Amino acid sequence: MTQNNLITVTSPLLPDLTEFNKYLSDIWNKKWITNNGFYHQELEKALCEYLKVPFISLFTNGTLPLITALQALRITGEVITTPYSFVATTHALWWNGIKPVFVDIDPNTGNLDPEKIEAAITPKTTAIMPVHVYGKPCDTKKIKEIADKYGLKVIYDAAHAFGVEVNGESILNAGDMSTLSFHATKVYNTIEGGALVMHDAETKKRIDYLKNFGFANETTVVAPGINSKMDEIRSAYGLINLQQVDKAIEARHQVAIKYREALRGTPGITFFDDMPGVKHNYSYFPIFVDANEYGMTRDELYFKMKNQNVLGRRYFYPLISSFSTYKGLESARPENLQEAHKMAESVICLPMHHNLTTSDINRIIKLILK
Repeated sequence: MTQNNLITVTSPLLPDLTEFNKYLSDIWNKKWITNNGFYHQELEKALCEYLKVPFISLFTNGTLPLITALQALRITGEVITTPYSFVATTHALWWNGIKPVFVDIDPNTGNLDPEKIEAAITPKTTAIMPVHVYGKPCDTKKIKEIADKYGLKVIYDAAHAFGVEVNGESILNAGDMSTLSFHATKVYNTIEGGALVMHDAETKKRIDYLKNFGFANETTVVAPGINSKMDEIRSAYGLINLQQVDKAIEARHQVAIKYREALRGTPGITFFDDMPGVKHNYSYFPIFVDANEYGMTRDELYFKMKNQNVLGRRYFYPLISSFSTYKGLESARPENLQEAHKMAESVICLPMHHNLTTSDINRIIKLILK
């Protein structure tokens, strides 16, 4: 392997340590380190304002909001979802005893193809769980029309969609609920963390009960809840990061501009452009490799980059539907998911974060153009 400096695919947005220590001192003084503490409440308020959503509930990671949303909406039977996502999307269904039904994706976005949803609906279908892949908004209007027609709930896995808006409206307000991930690899992070976005105070109250063992008060348990509350340390960390996330997103935007300018027109290399009317967060920069035109397979390019200390990520590969838990499902058959397979077998997410230098970007581009 070359001795070039390592370029990582992501880099965490970190709060200023001096500033963070001030918050830690206050937490130490308060001695209230979890259970809906001061900073937990402050972060929920700050995120509602920043994200333009009415109600939000904080969690310890991005998977538990998915599991809890399914519980809160009492989803059973079958749920239509995408094979082109991180495994947590489908695992949340499995943990709730729900059968995932995979539907193919739109090759222009990587998102669940609304034109293929209706054919997958059965009498057992109770909900649709789409994913805003790479932070690109799903066709929420068409999905809502289908859901309303068949009386289905819609839960959006918006793990990648922090701050994404369509015509000034937060994408997180679509559907019955939306979930977020604040994992270290995301645009905005609380080290580990996540959130659930809902539309009304009554639903928020129920979610808050469910994430705290089901306790409504000291002596009343209203549901079989779990323990998934965000602690004060991560809440404080998140408050500081919220102050610098816009600057980080703009830095990512500049990286995306440079990638597009350099790679546009390269035979066998394609990528997504910004969508009209959408405020993007530039969480990922996937390219797609056509081996016949490019003269090299996706994996050959991926390992060539790796050998030069440039870490891309084949994200999402393999498809969820190909993992042992799910591959026996009728909907997981490859012939039903041709576009998803094609995308999974051609994708490399290039390094994308706020710490990339011009030199880093040029090195990455040079490797691909070679």
